[in-house]
Amino acid sequence: MELEVKDLTGAKVGMVELPAEIFEAPIRKDLMHQALVRQQANARLGTHETKGRGEVSGGGKKPFKQKGTGHARQGSTRAPHWKGGGKVHTPHMHSHALEMPRQMRRGALRSALSAKASEGQIVVVDKFAFDAPKTKSAAQALSAIGAGRSALVVLPEKNEAAQKSVNNLSNAKTLHAKYLNIRDLLGYETLVLPLAALDVLKSYLGQEVAE
Repeated sequence: MELEVKDLTGAKVGMVELPAEIFEAPIRKDLMHQALVRQQANARLGTHETKGRGEVSGGGKKPFKQKGTGHARQGSTRAPHWKGGGKVHTPHMHSHALEMPRQMRRGALRSALSAKASEGQIVVVDKFAFDAPKTKSAAQALSAIGAGRSALVVLPEKNEAAQKSVNNLSNAKTLHAKYLNIRDLLGYETLVLPLAALDVLKSYLGQEVAE
């Protein structure tokens, strides 16, 4: 697949051939869904916690004698049916992490990139850089290159000026090419891809994996 290369004014400056093994791979919706669910699950902190009857304070003494009171026998005032007692079947701290083999994760990225390419939602630029951080410059550049309603700008390396320029835009985000992930790919309409970032993607997604 061949795409135009634009500069930040929107002018055509060349053409580039996108690797077929990355941008024309079979679109596996099941694989993308599994990768998305995994990423969302791994982002959960799992810090929810409630106390059972063995964790609440007090209740060490039997509230009244076993027999002769006319009440049901009770061993502790911290049983779940007592006020201030422990909780039953409530959340406890645990990990929500899910496992997924690296080949499958990369296959999901290829599927998402191929879906973007097939829908014309990839814009290739010669570079995405600014002399100084300025939100207005980033907004004008994204508009000029036709980035659509929302844009994910993939950077080949750390670029503080570009990152700060985009940070204040509610409909755009910058991301290092090595950290490309399925949630951000599916969450933004247009993928803005500088040529140097394309080389980074080729370095770890370019090897076609036999499934």
